Amino acid sequence: MDDLTHLTFEQALAELQRTVAALEAGGGDLESSIAHYERGMALIRHCHTLLDRAELRVRMLMPTGEEAAMPAGARGGEAAPEAYPFDFDADREPF
Repeated sequence: MDDLTHLTFEQALAELQRTVAALEAGGGDLESSIAHYERGMALIRHCHTLLDRAELRVRMLMPTGEEAAMPAGARGGEAAPEAYPFDFDADREPF
């Protein structure tokens, strides 16, 4: 498997899309399918690494305290649920 570090996020994502399409089309022998799968997994890891680096760069540019404004999991488009979405007083009965 060749080195992926030279690929930009966009290049890696485009190759991943082509790889998935090839797997979905089928028709290849087992070894070819496994090679496509391995390549796809390597591309996914590379994309995640690039996204993590980009997120870190954005967080470093944000003034302290503004990180809370960025929803957790925003990278994947899935906002994580808030830990305490409502006012919460542990000493008070809920009703």
